Amino acid sequence: MKPPLSTLAACAGVVLSGGAVLAKEIIHDAEYYVLEAQHGEKWAEQDKAIQEKLAALEKKHGSKPNIIHVMWDDTPVGEIGIPHLQKNRGFETPHMNQFATQGAYFTRMYTEPSCTPSRAACLTGRHAVRNGMYNVGFPYEYGGLAAEEVTIAEVLSEVGYATAFYGKAHQGDVEQSYMNNQGFDDALWTPYNQVPSLYVARGQRGPLMPTVMYPEMFPEDPYDMDKGWRPRGFIWALEGKKGGPVKEFGTPPDEKDYYRLEREFFDRTVAFMKKNAAAEKPFYIAWWPQINSFLNIAPEDKPKTLSYGVLQEGLVRIDEMVGELMAELEKAGVDDNTLVILMADNGPMTHDGPPGMVEHIYRGGKGDYWEGALRVPCLARWPGVIEERSIIGDIVHETDLYTTFANLAGAKEYIPTDRIVDGIDQTALLLEGDTHSRRDYVFVYTGDELAATVKGRFKKRWADAKKGLSGPEFYDLYNDPREVSGQMLPGFPAKGMFNIMKVRHLMMKEVYPDKGQARDFPFKNVADARPEVKAASEPRIAPDKDIPFDPREAIMQVPEWENLDSSWSVGR
Repeated sequence: MKPPLSTLAACAGVVLSGGAVLAKEIIHDAEYYVLEAQHGEKWAEQDKAIQEKLAALEKKHGSKPNIIHVMWDDTPVGEIGIPHLQKNRGFETPHMNQFATQGAYFTRMYTEPSCTPSRAACLTGRHAVRNGMYNVGFPYEYGGLAAEEVTIAEVLSEVGYATAFYGKAHQGDVEQSYMNNQGFDDALWTPYNQVPSLYVARGQRGPLMPTVMYPEMFPEDPYDMDKGWRPRGFIWALEGKKGGPVKEFGTPPDEKDYYRLEREFFDRTVAFMKKNAAAEKPFYIAWWPQINSFLNIAPEDKPKTLSYGVLQEGLVRIDEMVGELMAELEKAGVDDNTLVILMADNGPMTHDGPPGMVEHIYRGGKGDYWEGALRVPCLARWPGVIEERSIIGDIVHETDLYTTFANLAGAKEYIPTDRIVDGIDQTALLLEGDTHSRRDYVFVYTGDELAATVKGRFKKRWADAKKGLSGPEFYDLYNDPREVSGQMLPGFPAKGMFNIMKVRHLMMKEVYPDKGQARDFPFKNVADARPEVKAASEPRIAPDKDIPFDPREAIMQVPEWENLDSSWSVGR
């Protein structure tokens, strides 16, 4: 029997009016309220002091803080910021290592287990399962982040921030998902991940299956009847300004255009920063580097590492740009009023991935629900505010950035209150340091399945659970950080706690159900679209043909989870 709505609403911190569920304030997941009931009075007192400190900083600098969020792909904890561990890895990142000494190193930053859901979580402050963005999309996806989601760019725009996105968005190929339609004043973004970098002649001659992209490079196959299914109208990147037209950047499959993107993302980041610093306007920039092609560096480029892994060659190039960015912030005179976050979006692609992506400190990689897929390196720098050389052991989740950024900008009132926002305001953790987190839990999804739950030092893996008697599903992350020895009997005292956490979590989902992503044909309304792109935006088979289905309806039925990450999972 389901509990009454009023019970669920009370758990969520909402009231019922005329049969509708109305929010009093930001709605978090149930577990937050368990903590707030115990620590709320202390947090309220702490928040008064924090707001006074933020007000003093605003008076000193004349504006709210600028925010630059730098996020790249597939990097395990230990790969940056710890030079000792780089010595035996064949590369080094001196600028990011120095950055780590100038601020905080978050040792328990959790993300989603793969790139599309991770980026959606950062943009919306919500687990990707809540908006259907848990599938890792490739050309053509026929879907993307829905317009009804409220991004951090939209929230910060409400209080006068200039907002920009430069880099890998991976939020789909439909018009609703375009970054300039998601609140960003200026944007240059990739709708997919790096996999299409293989969709070139060099890739077809190399790792791709023969004829899967360019059948014209091979002898004629007399049995290849439907040549039009291949994604020939895909796009490297799109660019546009808020409310303006969108156009294509580069022309696939031109490899040189692909390699141009990385520096272009960075140059636009610096230009946007300088423009708004000069105008004394607070800004938020999502600079999300792409890190190379899956064919590694450009053929004419020279290796910069002994490793020569795709990840390592990318990291040293990002490191150089991070050094440039820090210098440009200082020149612009906004260094001490700018919060910069450096982090990865998830752990390494250790399963069937490119060379150089390996497990490091923790077990597992992209697509898993081991710690190696979920914990990432994360560094934060804000001179005079974040303590130098501080090491944060608290749990923090990437969704927390959404709510924290909004608080720093004085924009929390614009966070939507008609849905669950998973992100917790962690301003106290930034300003006060270690032991000041407001979360001790993480819910881990693989696709739309709840795969694991973390509570403090303990972890329960639901995806491995047996029906009936429990198996070795419990982990003590202090004594078994690599999760190599699951426990049954020794973990039984935690079973009831985890079970009730799961029930509370699912109760909240009953009140605030998950939504789907936007569905449509890709790349609509791209200005001056190439013929291939134009063709991709329309049904391949005209609906008026004598066929027993509507091609437009078919794309609405594409499953949002096709288990495309299954080949990355050690549990397959």
